[in-house]
Amino acid sequence: MQKKMRFFLCKVIAITVLTVPYAVWGQAAPTTAEGFSNRGVEYLNKGDFDRAIADLTQALRLDPNFPAAYYARGNAYADKKDFDRAIADFTEVIRLVPNIAGAYYSRGRAYADKKDLDRAIADFTEALRLDPNNARTYYARGNAYADKEDLDRAIADFTQVIRLDPNSDRAYGERGFAYAMKGDLDRAIADWEAVLRIDPNDAYIKDFLEKARQERGR
Repeated sequence: MQKKMRFFLCKVIAITVLTVPYAVWGQAAPTTAEGFSNRGVEYLNKGDFDRAIADLTQALRLDPNFPAAYYARGNAYADKKDFDRAIADFTEVIRLVPNIAGAYYSRGRAYADKKDLDRAIADFTEALRLDPNNARTYYARGNAYADKEDLDRAIADFTQVIRLDPNSDRAYGERGFAYAMKGDLDRAIADWEAVLRIDPNDAYIKDFLEKARQERGR
C-alpha cells in the first residue's frame, strides 16, 4: 500500500500536466478514487479550481488515504488562496508519505503566503534535507529569510540557487536586493548586472541598477 501511495504522489508532484484516462468532457463519469483524482487534476491544470476540488474531494471520500488526491487538492486550495485548507491537505500528505520533499515545499509555500515565515522556513529546510539539490526550494527559503530580514542566510540560499542554476536571473536579482539592504552596493550592482546579462530587457532591475550606481557615485 505504501508503495502504491508513493507512486501516485510522485506522479502528481513530478509533472505539471498529466495525461489522464478520462477526458473532462464527453466521456463516462469516473467511478473510482483514481478516476475522480485524475479528472480533478485535469480540472486543476485547466485552472478550474472549484471543479478540481469537487472531484478530488470525491476521490478522498472513496479512498481517505489517497495522498495524490490530497496533494492535488492542496494545490487547488493554494491557487484559490485558501491557505489554511491547503496546509491541512499538505499535512495529510506528509502524514501518509513522510519522505516526499514536494509536500514539505508546498506546505512551506502556503505558510509563506500566510506570512508564517518560521513554519515556512522549517518546511523548506525539511524539503532540502530530503532533496538537497533543489534550487526552487533554496529560492523559496531565501525569500522567507529575506522577508525576516535575515539577510546573510538569504544571501547564502540565493547563492546556492546560482550554484545549481547559473542562469537564474531571479536568484541574482534577489541576492542583489539582499546585498543592497546590507548596504553592499558593489555586490548588489554586480548581481543586477548579471541579471541583465541573462535578461537584457528587465526594466525593473535596470531601474534599481541605475539608482544604485547613482548612489555609489555620490
